[in-house]
Amino acid sequence: MTYLAKPKIHHPSLAKNALGYTRRDYEGAISTLCAGCGHDSISAAIIQSLYELDVPPHRVAKLSGIGCSSKTPTYFLGNSHGFNSVHGRMPSVLTGAALANRDLVYLGVSGDGDSASIGLGQFAHVMRRGVNMVYIVENNGVYGLTKGQFSATADKGSKSKRGAVNSDEPIDLVTLAMALGATFVARSFSGDKEQLVPLIKAAVAHHGAAFIDVLSPCVAFNNHPGSTKSYDYVREHNEAVNFLDFISPREEITTEYAPGEGRTVVLHDGGTVRLHKVGRHYDPSDRAAAVAYLETHRAAGEIVTGLIYLHPDSTDMHDALDTIGTPLNALGDAELVPGSRALAGVNAALR
Repeated sequence: MTYLAKPKIHHPSLAKNALGYTRRDYEGAISTLCAGCGHDSISAAIIQSLYELDVPPHRVAKLSGIGCSSKTPTYFLGNSHGFNSVHGRMPSVLTGAALANRDLVYLGVSGDGDSASIGLGQFAHVMRRGVNMVYIVENNGVYGLTKGQFSATADKGSKSKRGAVNSDEPIDLVTLAMALGATFVARSFSGDKEQLVPLIKAAVAHHGAAFIDVLSPCVAFNNHPGSTKSYDYVREHNEAVNFLDFISPREEITTEYAPGEGRTVVLHDGGTVRLHKVGRHYDPSDRAAAVAYLETHRAAGEIVTGLIYLHPDSTDMHDALDTIGTPLNALGDAELVPGSRALAGVNAALR
């Protein structure tokens, strides 16, 4: 039996951040995802972002649901708090944790199935309540754990690996997040680390609900001609993956292009995806203009990436509820059990 494990001893010459941590201190277990999966690139971006932000790993709470994407918190921040919830229920679990302890950095990792299908209602309420969190959806348009059925974000007219054509309209989580009240909304591509890392860092620093939709190609079930979420439509497809318990390694697809420009990325299977990076003079504070911008480029067949919307005066759930500044889990009996006189006053105010 072969065990995959990372050595616990770090090389003494590894670079350290302001807290004295190396990048290795922000890593987790070795990934068991398919070689070339875009999700691993997102995990690497999260690791780099929190390392560069000098965030203590133990001050982060990472939560997820069910799916390939929801496995990824195992692969980063091994020294942070973590909770793997049931399918689609990550937002409510995270909301409860954030109410109890407002002092942690909350990172919710989900997938297009976990958030846009069974968890769509939960996604809606965590956005509209303004929970102070970073919500990352690793979007590949398929259910990878159940052999590649279309998810709710699959584009209409796109083809599955088996040749079936999707006849349903897709759910655009970026537009939905803005409509529901998210105060930081962005989209990126797993292979564009130059863009993704700054977006994650900005989302962590944001006060309020921050949402990032990351196009993350599935090399096993959505990386073929006809797919609109493959590597480059975002390498050569291995037909044997349906029959063998091995997926041949793929090189990571990366791209660099200037703000305001479009770029066609060729995927592993020869398909392409058309990306458009917002320009330097784009105004992300105008929500109506942002929605119109998305629709204009969608009609042109382009996927807009970058910081799409940012509320200039954002608030979060604690502001709305006017909660005490002390984390609820740190309050003592004197604050939690004020006595019968305080209860009588509350009852009187409600009459």
